[in-house]
Amino acid sequence: MPSPLISPQDSLALWAVLFFTAGGSILLEGRFSWAKKLSGPILALFATMLLSAFGVIPSASPVYDQVWDFVVPFAIPLLLFSCNLARIGRETGRMLLLFCLSALGTLLGGVVGGLLLAKHLPQLSAVSAMFTATYIGGSVNCAAMAQAFGQAGTPLAAAVVVADNLLMALYFFLLLLLPALRPLAKKFPPLSQSSRPRPQKGEGRFSLSGLAFALCAAMGIVWASSLLSDFLAGVLPSSSAPLALLHALLSNRYLIITALTLLLATLFPSRFGSTGCAGEIGTFCIYLFFAVIGAPASLSTVMSVSPMLFVYAAVIVLTNLAVTLLFGRLLRFSLEEVIVAANANTGGPTTAAALAASQGWDSLVGPAMLTGTLGYAIGSYLGILVGNLFLSV
Repeated sequence: MPSPLISPQDSLALWAVLFFTAGGSILLEGRFSWAKKLSGPILALFATMLLSAFGVIPSASPVYDQVWDFVVPFAIPLLLFSCNLARIGRETGRMLLLFCLSALGTLLGGVVGGLLLAKHLPQLSAVSAMFTATYIGGSVNCAAMAQAFGQAGTPLAAAVVVADNLLMALYFFLLLLLPALRPLAKKFPPLSQSSRPRPQKGEGRFSLSGLAFALCAAMGIVWASSLLSDFLAGVLPSSSAPLALLHALLSNRYLIITALTLLLATLFPSRFGSTGCAGEIGTFCIYLFFAVIGAPASLSTVMSVSPMLFVYAAVIVLTNLAVTLLFGRLLRFSLEEVIVAANANTGGPTTAAALAASQGWDSLVGPAMLTGTLGYAIGSYLGILVGNLFLSV
C-alpha cells in the first residue's frame, strides 16, 4: 500500500485537516438544506473516510489517538456545565418524568434488540453500549462507550455512527408525522402552552473570563477523574460477576467525569451555568471525534456492517417510541410532550428543542433542552450497564 500524502507523524497537517473537516461540516450544515439533511456528523465522517481511501491522510496516527484520549473526555464536562440537576427538576415539571420513562424505553429496546440479534451483531457488548448511550444522551456518550469497550478508531465505531444518523433522519420524519394521525392524536389531551423557563442570569453571555474558566475547569475535572479512576480500579474487587459490574461502573473514567461535573454544576450553578461558550466548544470537540472515526473506516466494511446495525437501531427507537406513547397516554401527557420527550432521548437536546420550536410548541423548547441535557448525564451509565449485560454473549 502506498504511503499517504500526509504522514502519520505530521501532527500539524493532520490537526489542520481535522479542524477544517469539523468546521467545514458545521458551516455546510448551517448553510445548505442538503447538508442539513445529511447532518454535519455524517459529512465529517465521510470526508475523512474518502481522504483516507484516496491516500491523502493515514488510516492511523498518534493524532487520532490524542482525540480519543483527550478531546472526547474533555468534551464531556463542557457539555454538562449547564446540567444543574436542581434546575432541571424545578423547571421541567412532569416532562422530566416522561423523559425518564422514555429513557427506560431506550434501555428496554437495547436489551431486547441485543437478545433478538445477538447472532448477527459483531461485538454485541460494545454495539449495545454505544447505541443505548447515544439514544439516551448523544454523540459524546457514544464516543465514550466506544472508548470504554475498546472500539475507539475501528470501522465498527464508524458503522455505528452511519447507522445511527441514517435511522435518526427517518425517525425524526416519523415523529413529525404523528400529530397528523387523527386517531392517535385524539387519545391525548391538548398541549397546555405555559410559559417557557427563563434563562439563568448571565447564561449565554460570552466573555474571556468565562472561556478561561470553562477550559480550566474541564481540564481539572478530566485530570482528577483519571486519577480517581486509576485509584478505584486498583482497590475495588472484581472477583465475582456482581463485583466485576460494580468495578466497571465505579472505576470508569467517563462515568467519574460525568458524576463530578454534575456535582459541581448542581452545587455551583451560577458559576458553571454562565460560561456562555462551554457547550459550543464541547460540540466542536464532538465534530472532531466524528472526523477522526472516519479515517480508519473502510467504506466497504461500513456498508456491509451497517444494515444489521440499522435494524438494531430501529428496534431501539421503535421500542422507545412505543414505551413513551404508552406512558404518555396513561399519565395524560399531550402528544406534543410525548414527541418532544422521545426526541430529547434519541436525538438530544438540540434537535428536540429545534423540533418544538419549528412546530410552534414554545412551552416545550426549554424543557426539551433541559431534559435532553440530562440525557448526556445518564446515557453513559446506562450504556455501560447494557454493554456489561452482553459481555458474555
